[in-house]
Amino acid sequence: MHNPPRILIVDDNETNRDILMARLGPQGYDLKQAADGEEALAAARELLPDLILLDVMMPKIDGIEVCKTLKNDTNLPFMPIILCTAKADSKDVVTGLEAGADDYLTKPIDQTALVARVKAALRLKQLHDQITEMNKNLEQRVGDQLVEIERMSGLKRFLPPQIAE
Repeated sequence: MHNPPRILIVDDNETNRDILMARLGPQGYDLKQAADGEEALAAARELLPDLILLDVMMPKIDGIEVCKTLKNDTNLPFMPIILCTAKADSKDVVTGLEAGADDYLTKPIDQTALVARVKAALRLKQLHDQITEMNKNLEQRVGDQLVEIERMSGLKRFLPPQIAE
């Protein structure tokens, strides 16, 4: 995770981006912006943000497709996505979550809820990164132990028969 956490704000409406920037800026985050789905995909791949706040209704590529594309890209690290949209119907929420979104906020966005959900999503990202690092370390340790076992097995042939057994 970046320090400070990097958040990509994606919305085709500049005023909406400015509102999110103004609300999250004082929290000390490294804020980046994209104005449509194509820019969002490029920015996500280049910047590897710790969190993406993603509008649904955008030109070129909508937020649902951006979400699906990012979540299905196995070359990318885990990036929580919070969909931010005026679409408040429960079927829209389900569609967003099934596309891989980690949370869903409806516009106009409650500023207190925004900050709380951003913090929660960043905690999730931090835990995910810690678990990933622990797994890498464990894999390395197991690999090292297997090498040592094989090395020790090779030494058996040099031991007297009564000790080798």
